[in-house]
Amino acid sequence: MSSVSVGRAMRRGACVGVVGALVVAGAAFADDSAPSDGLEIQAPYEQAVTAAPADGGAAQYRSIALGLQHYNSDFTVTDGKLTVDVSGLTGVAEVEWPDNCVPDDAGTIAVCDTGDVPVRYSPQVQLRLRAAAGAAVGAQGAIEYSATATGGPDGTLTAPEYSAETFVTVASGPDLGVTAPQDVTGVAPGTDLTVPFSVTNTGNETAHGFSVKLWATYGLDVATRYPECAYTGPDDDSQYAQMTYVTCSFDTDVAPGATVELPEPLRLAVTGHALYERFDYEVEPGGDVADLDTSDNGRAWHIDADNTADFAVHGTEVGGAAGDTVAAGFRFVNRGPAWVADVASGDPVPAIDYYLPPGTTATSVPSTCRTASPSADDPAVPHYVCTLPTWTRPDLKVDFPFELRVDQVVPDATGRVTVRPYDGSSSFAFDPREKNNSARVVVNPT
Repeated sequence: MSSVSVGRAMRRGACVGVVGALVVAGAAFADDSAPSDGLEIQAPYEQAVTAAPADGGAAQYRSIALGLQHYNSDFTVTDGKLTVDVSGLTGVAEVEWPDNCVPDDAGTIAVCDTGDVPVRYSPQVQLRLRAAAGAAVGAQGAIEYSATATGGPDGTLTAPEYSAETFVTVASGPDLGVTAPQDVTGVAPGTDLTVPFSVTNTGNETAHGFSVKLWATYGLDVATRYPECAYTGPDDDSQYAQMTYVTCSFDTDVAPGATVELPEPLRLAVTGHALYERFDYEVEPGGDVADLDTSDNGRAWHIDADNTADFAVHGTEVGGAAGDTVAAGFRFVNRGPAWVADVASGDPVPAIDYYLPPGTTATSVPSTCRTASPSADDPAVPHYVCTLPTWTRPDLKVDFPFELRVDQVVPDATGRVTVRPYDGSSSFAFDPREKNNSARVVVNPT
């Protein structure tokens, strides 16, 4: 499962934000603040448990995944301790504690050992919950949490008080979930992949049909075409111009405990311009019936292709007398063959540094550029940082039309332009030619 529940993210707009970032150009810049860190509790905001059978049998246990994460990979954080208080579930639900949790004598508050705390969240505690005997549909209680860990800038991290809570509700209905995929890397362009897509109902009522939504980024082609589905994009006038969007409706019943497949395997084609790809998929019960637990309704499958993209910048040579304003911008080009996008965060991939030629002042600056902090190697040289759209298609060309005033005529006044990773990495792993990542902007060449 991805670090953020895709199903929930789609409902709350987070996943839509990432999708939107892939189709809307924007400017974004890295944070220059001092190093810091924080501890976050990962727990579902809502959790449903199915009511006990009317014949007096026990309700089914359902799992709830919990854990801790911190933010700054420059720090090592260990000895995570997650305190779980289920006293608010009295009369609503019962808990079964895992081995890494030590409950108190009453069995309602436990300290759970999460060990080392990762930056990228993965579940460290698996509770099991079931409805209490006699609990009616609609009964609700809450689980409260607190947490500490060793590490960070001050040696100890504490999660903000009341930052996480899980509301547990006794309910009845279908609960559909889809298979969690394993991310793949090194996939050759031209490869066909089969999506591990099956639908399981862990609820206590039959789902009478189900709907499916699919999102495939630009380097993936949805090869399987079902008559029950409508397909949009890429390369059309919709908001999904950088991806394929699919909506489907199937009339297959999914009984409690049953697993069903799609009418035929769902296949993706990895295209010649694939690089860092993402395939999202989501299932919902048909007939506008609410799903009991949406945390497993959606998945994100990351697919990295074995491909390259050649980023390059082109400079300018211009002449001008003292007092003149000259056009001295530059151009960014992606020579492909791959497109490039950060399909996890939606951040830009490249940033471009532009150091002005001596004796000049920028009088007109593109909207996607900002004044940068002084350079450590030459703090006197004015410096701008420019960003690109969050996606760069093959053959993309973007001009940055700087205008400079010539304050002083300096023969061969040379500025420089360099494209680099936005995330602070030292180089682009996918770029086969680094020499064309830099260029000169020269005013009054001799």
